[in-house]
Order: sequence, then structure tokens, then C-alpha cells
Amino acid sequence: MRLVPEERAALCDLFAALGPEAPTVLPGWRAEELLAHMLVRERQPLYAPGILVPALAGRTEAAMRSYGKMPWSRRVELLRGGAPPWSPYWLAPVDEKANLVEFFVHYEDLARAQPDWRPRELSPERQEAIWSMLRLSARVLYRRSPVGVLLRHPTRERGTDIHARPGSSRVTITAPPGELLLHAFGREQARVELDGTPEDLEALEKTPRGI
Repeated sequence: MRLVPEERAALCDLFAALGPEAPTVLPGWRAEELLAHMLVRERQPLYAPGILVPALAGRTEAAMRSYGKMPWSRRVELLRGGAPPWSPYWLAPVDEKANLVEFFVHYEDLARAQPDWRPRELSPERQEAIWSMLRLSARVLYRRSPVGVLLRHPTRERGTDIHARPGSSRVTITAPPGELLLHAFGREQARVELDGTPEDLEALEKTPRGI
């Protein structure tokens, strides 16, 4: 069962409903910048490396600005239509593996900045897929943490916990997978329970998280 098409559609519906000026939880980014980021990532592979490589960020930002010449509805439809054949995301397996996290996190980046935001009800299949993604990526997302990090699913046995970061002292983070993922990406809006000493909690919260 593929989950990304539904997540893509939900995000595009939200973009269409809110418009380019809508705020996001990302400092300095409105919906317009967020959508441009996603379009460059998916449709312009030659300019996308600047998303992760600071030395190339100028090229990526220029590519993002180029979408400002298009009507908003056209930009939304480009994302809704999926990746073009020249993009690696055009392949369904790549799309499913790489875009579930991307679309989920950015949906929440946009939705949680709105005054009428309400939590989404995620299907068990989506939560399980996110939990599986966390197993693969948690060590990377928490790699800068000066303290140990343990991710705990609220309805699973303790033996299934994800050891995101080893350490002699540790913070345990308990929440549904979607909220754990948002915390792992450094989103302060994530609804999680943190258990640890005050010193360890402060150290973790001061440390950048994410890619």
C-alpha cells in the first residue's frame, strides 16, 4: 500500500486553501518559500544539492525564486502532479521511501502555524511507516545530541524502543511516531513527553536536530 500519494494530495490541498502568504513554523518561510523548496527538490535535481550543502545554497535559492513568476495555483498543481521523469522521485519506490517523511513534516510545518490548527488523525499504517522510517534515520537526526536519546512508542513493548543516541545519561522521548518524527527534525511544536534530568533535557533541547 502506497502512502505518499495521499500525503501529497493533503499537502497540496492545504497549500491551495491557505495561499502563498500563509505562515509556517519555519523561521522566515511562508507557504510560498516552503512550496518553492519542495518544487526545487523534486523537479530540479541540478539545483537541489544546495538544500543540504551551504556552499551551493545560492543556486538553490535562485531556483526557488524562479517559481515566484508562476500563478500560485500552477505551482500547487506542479507539486500535485508528482515528480517529472528526469527526477529520481519519479520512481515509485524512491517516491515512497523519500517523500513520506518530507511531505508529512512539511504538512505539519504549514498546518501547525495556523491559528485554527487541530491534530490530524493518522492511520495505523501511516504511523507504522513513520516508525519504520525512524528506525532507519533516528541516529542521524539525533547525531549531535550530547546525551543519549531513546524513542518510545506509547503502545509498544519496551523492547521495541529506538536507541537514537547512545550515552551514559539519557532522555526518553515518548509519543506517537508522527510526533516523534517532528521532534527528531527539531520542530518545537511536536507533542512529546520528555523524561530525563533537567540538565539532560536542557542539553538536548539546545542541540540542533535533523538532517
